[in-house]
Amino acid sequence: MAADRTGGARRRPGRAVAYAALGVVLLAGCASMPDSGDLRDVESTPRQDTGVRVFAMPPADGAGPGEIMQGFLEALTSDDPQYDTARKYLTTDVAHAWRPERSTTVLANGPSIETDCGPGGREETNSVTCVLAGSRVATVDAQQAYQPAGGSYREKLHLTKDRKSGQWRIDGLPDGVVMGKSDFQRNYTPVDKYYFASDTAVGAGGQPVAVADPVFVRGKVDAMTEMVRSLLKGPTAWLGPVVRSSFPTGTALRKGVSGLAPDDQNRLTVPLNLKASRVAAGKCTEMATQMLFTLRNLAPTLESVELLGTGDDRLCELTDERAESEAWHGSSKRPEYVYFIDGKRRVVRMPTTSTGTASVPVPGPLGEGGKGLRSVAVSRDEHTAAGVGDEGRSLYVTSLASGGSYGQALVTSTGATTADRLTTPSWDARGDLWVADSDPRRTRLFVLEQGVAKPEQVAVPDLSGQIKDARVAADGARIALVVEKDGKQSLFIGRIQRDDGTGQGISVDGLRSATPDLEKVSAISWAGDSRLLVGGQEQGGVQQMRYVQVDGSTLDGPAPGALTSVKAIAASEDERVPLVAYSEDGIVRLPSGAQWQKVDKDGTAPVYPG
Repeated sequence: MAADRTGGARRRPGRAVAYAALGVVLLAGCASMPDSGDLRDVESTPRQDTGVRVFAMPPADGAGPGEIMQGFLEALTSDDPQYDTARKYLTTDVAHAWRPERSTTVLANGPSIETDCGPGGREETNSVTCVLAGSRVATVDAQQAYQPAGGSYREKLHLTKDRKSGQWRIDGLPDGVVMGKSDFQRNYTPVDKYYFASDTAVGAGGQPVAVADPVFVRGKVDAMTEMVRSLLKGPTAWLGPVVRSSFPTGTALRKGVSGLAPDDQNRLTVPLNLKASRVAAGKCTEMATQMLFTLRNLAPTLESVELLGTGDDRLCELTDERAESEAWHGSSKRPEYVYFIDGKRRVVRMPTTSTGTASVPVPGPLGEGGKGLRSVAVSRDEHTAAGVGDEGRSLYVTSLASGGSYGQALVTSTGATTADRLTTPSWDARGDLWVADSDPRRTRLFVLEQGVAKPEQVAVPDLSGQIKDARVAADGARIALVVEKDGKQSLFIGRIQRDDGTGQGISVDGLRSATPDLEKVSAISWAGDSRLLVGGQEQGGVQQMRYVQVDGSTLDGPAPGALTSVKAIAASEDERVPLVAYSEDGIVRLPSGAQWQKVDKDGTAPVYPG
């Protein structure tokens, strides 16, 4: 079940993760808790960002119920791979039956022990019931998927005194572990594992599209081996309906394999239980691509992956460089330009590598203005753009080439005000264009195949409120929606279910909150394979910008520097390009390691391709 994460970015290439043990620290917490009293907190271990592995002490001889409880909870926050020390606080039968991997419950603080666990004056008492309590923050399920949670936490643990040995042990407890937020941050590492969007291919070569599936693993407990096992077991339940894995059903690490790590050539060998005859060359390349994309989270310098079958038969080997050509991967695509609307209502652009502030109109009609443009979206190949004009009433799609024309509006809105009309459009890797109509009388989400087909209305069964913004992920498998209801704006992530030939059409299902603590969301942008940059504010708070994960978890690292009155933000899946925003100072830019810089005082609506 046991004891206490902040905003920034999920670990990715360029952020090394120390997963080797540098030493051992013994937790001597058993002596810190008395055997009497009505309410006690299990203090969270101070957060440590070193590679030091932490192990707990086994129960002391003659320890009372309170000491047993304290020691057990602290053992759950240690780096003991199989929780062997924690099991020593349990009776023999319960130690064999207990399944800590079933779930992790995260509390705002360390769990409090509400009931007096000490026998006190009841010297003849041989059993005690203790109650663990706290404020729930999140849960991590058996698939290692994170989900924000609220409400109170209360669970009973029963202790008994062995008549022969005289030792107190826990003989009744729920499966799983419980701990405070800071201990969760110290113990667990967020990692993206990768699958492919179902029935989706892009480019002339028909590349599959990589989709990130975020999970949490214990960072100092053979994390690489654990990530391989997690990848092979398949996607999380939420993402599963819209992705596929190239690994055949039943694929697993060979029995007894542990301690996977790259060699001194940054090459990793992964022994699987597959026969070479079962794996075609093309399918093996896809398998190795999934493996390499996943493990670069933990080993950013990983250069190649070799998959071995039974009998050490070589299945295939894939280099890091080749993997990027085998699958379409959003975070590896560096945009050429950043785009925005200037004071003359024209779409202009600046090279992402530019350190100056000069911008030029884009080729084609969008660079000439004339439609009262309010927002723009540029396709990911930067050949086509969509603009919302006529004060938010009309969506136009045109080529970013000289000599084009606007043509007819493809989507129109009859919303009473500009805020209740068309949202900023967005493109996925397939070349499909997405836009929402915010008209509160009939809020709708549309997709235009390849940006030119007749708009198809997308069903959103779980929608409860008015769509105020919609941004599709690069992979086309997920979409972020800002939904307003009763004056509160919330960010939801949904998975995109494509028409499977049944005539059901396209729908957005499984809506889940990514910012449960925000009551206003003023700006969003995808900023990685599984994260977004969000501008918003908590109840009674001031506007802030933060990175959030699609699973709602809090991210490590600093948030972007403070910026006043942010109305729109532009980030790229490629972290090498600067953030761009529209604030009270116009268009501003945040290069890495620098402060916000003014770019265009009259500019609005900044976007990167997508």
